[in-house]
Amino acid sequence: MSEERFGEFVLVRRHGQGHVAELVLDRPKAMNAVSTEMARSITGACAALGEDRDVRVVVLTSTHERAFCVGADLKERNSFSDAELVRQRPVARGAYTGVLELPVPTVAAVHGFALGGGFELALACDVIVADRTAVVGLPEVSVGVIPGGGGTQLLPRRVGAARAAELIFSARRVEAVEAGELGLVDQVVEEGRDRESALELAARIAGNSPVGLRAAKRALRLGQGLDLRAGLEVEDAAWRAVAFSGDRAEGVAAFNEKRKPEWPGE
Repeated sequence: MSEERFGEFVLVRRHGQGHVAELVLDRPKAMNAVSTEMARSITGACAALGEDRDVRVVVLTSTHERAFCVGADLKERNSFSDAELVRQRPVARGAYTGVLELPVPTVAAVHGFALGGGFELALACDVIVADRTAVVGLPEVSVGVIPGGGGTQLLPRRVGAARAAELIFSARRVEAVEAGELGLVDQVVEEGRDRESALELAARIAGNSPVGLRAAKRALRLGQGLDLRAGLEVEDAAWRAVAFSGDRAEGVAAFNEKRKPEWPGE
């Protein structure tokens, strides 16, 4: 396993052959509250991971024992003038879109508090694995703002407009079991097993074609919100992108020869 640090608060670990990358939130003294500096580091790490063709899956984790991420750094925000807040906005936004726009499958490993921007980082991932200590929510309206890291758009895509409205308007916190029942998270595992379970899932995903994974994610993301006919055109374009790839040729050959494929990744 290799490690690379992006600024003071973000760490990237590459597992095995580097096909699984772990994006680690590492600001434990502030329960991973996202400061301006931390946002820049998340953005930089995501840019590097997105360009790394060896990476097939990214797992988003936390080093804090009792929190995944408690959201924006409100102490820092409280010190801002209006002009400073305006300048900081694209920096903060870049962190959330950085995770959202990763071209490979992403898995969030959540334990403890994942609130506000913290939950939005998880929502930006394709799959959320949470342990039984997880508490999630978008409480922004309780402090006079709205979810600004994608929450108003990503949550209804997960749970429907009415459920998202209730959760955002009430600002309530949801514990792990209910979060699983409502679809706010995808898997609920035993306490302390969120990271392990997410990495196991990532390893399974990473065994598949890297070309296929990127194309499937692109089709899933671009097809959201389109009518069925338009969505099927998106899918067809993604299929055509992989149909004549080296991965497709290797996958078919490996299947017929009853062996494990050795993906060329192109």
